[in-house]
Amino acid sequence: MTPPDMSLEHLSTGLDAGRLTSRELVEACLARIADPSGEGTRVYTRVDAVGARHAADAADAARTRGERTRRHAGIPISIKDLFDIEGQVTAAGSRVLADAPPATRDAAAVARLRAAGFVIIGRTNMTEFAYSGLGLNPHYGTPLNPYDRKTGRIPGGSSSGAAVSVTDGMAAVGLGTDTGGSCRIPAALTGLTGFKPTAARVPATGAFPLSTTLDSIGGIGHTVNCCAAVDAVLSGDPAYPDEQAPLASLRIGVPRTLVLDGMDGNVAAAFEASLRRLSQAGAAIVDLPFAELSELAAINAKGGYTAAESYPLHRDMMARHGDRYDPRVRVRIEKGARLTAQDIAALHAQRADWIRRASRHFETLDLIACPTVPVIAPAVRELASDEAYGRTNLLVLRNPTFVNFLDGCAISLPCHEPGTAPVGLMLAALGGQDRRLLAAARAVEALLAAR
Repeated sequence: MTPPDMSLEHLSTGLDAGRLTSRELVEACLARIADPSGEGTRVYTRVDAVGARHAADAADAARTRGERTRRHAGIPISIKDLFDIEGQVTAAGSRVLADAPPATRDAAAVARLRAAGFVIIGRTNMTEFAYSGLGLNPHYGTPLNPYDRKTGRIPGGSSSGAAVSVTDGMAAVGLGTDTGGSCRIPAALTGLTGFKPTAARVPATGAFPLSTTLDSIGGIGHTVNCCAAVDAVLSGDPAYPDEQAPLASLRIGVPRTLVLDGMDGNVAAAFEASLRRLSQAGAAIVDLPFAELSELAAINAKGGYTAAESYPLHRDMMARHGDRYDPRVRVRIEKGARLTAQDIAALHAQRADWIRRASRHFETLDLIACPTVPVIAPAVRELASDEAYGRTNLLVLRNPTFVNFLDGCAISLPCHEPGTAPVGLMLAALGGQDRRLLAAARAVEALLAAR
């Protein structure tokens, strides 16, 4: 099967009708992973071929016996390398934890996916300790973006392997995390859909943290319903796959502060074309100052929650094994050493005040829309210097990260013309409005697909 046919809707229907078997799906994924001309060795840090085949055969046998199976039983999924899988070491994209003891139980998210019948193919590569939006990994290699692969473009991060596992048909969906865009950024840069739920929606037990305040757990897939189905399993809420918001009733705010700065021509053209189509479909597009966005750089100037909450976790490991860290990751973690208790208390107070003021914009709006990332995926070679890496990382993270600080929910949808560089359209809502957001995203997805 080709990757576009790997949506959960298509696969579930095919399995139920007997047109597909889980073993066939798993073997196709494993073949793509093993292809020496492909990205498999950089996408996966560990492949569980034996376990995947066993689970697939069990799902097929249950269907053969006529048992009523779970909707997604037998469908292959990839797991980001910061989730515990029983019997495996959770390396979090690093060499530092390579000798850590294996996990004694599955992470909560993994356990729920396994209970729903998903077949775990393996662990996917990521930015070390999830601390970058670019997806580069000097330890395990960097999976290359499917767009313009000859040039060698970044996949986006930190859930880099999760995204490329889906684009390249090595899994139907990928489980990722999103602390400042780590599901949405790689989805945007590779032409997929990535969902960041309200942070408290999915338990983070058994997931190696970056920021316990900001970390969210979501999926990357081909469609909104792929992400919604994964979210339903993870959260325990229904998926509502047929629920669409009427476009003509939507009021969509477009911030004019910060998020449109520095757009390249591809992103600007795709974003403006998407807004025109939404307007023609009856949605109200409302220009929004959203001046609060200009405050975030100052609020987080000392490293924000990611530095404050990652440093205590890494302090002892860096003292023992600092030379094993990616230097570009270590320098960001080390910012936390300079944060005092007063700094962290001030950060909490500033965030609460910022959320209170920023939330007022949603009182007359259903959604906020902006480019997920203001540029298309740059070439890996363009990030050779630390200056270029740092500057590009901040640019890529800039738009998605405000949703995490808001404690909201957001989704990135592909909005580019077929055959052109992938561009993501981000739709965001307040925390707890995940169902409404997904209903609106289905309607927007259908509109953008009807080219």
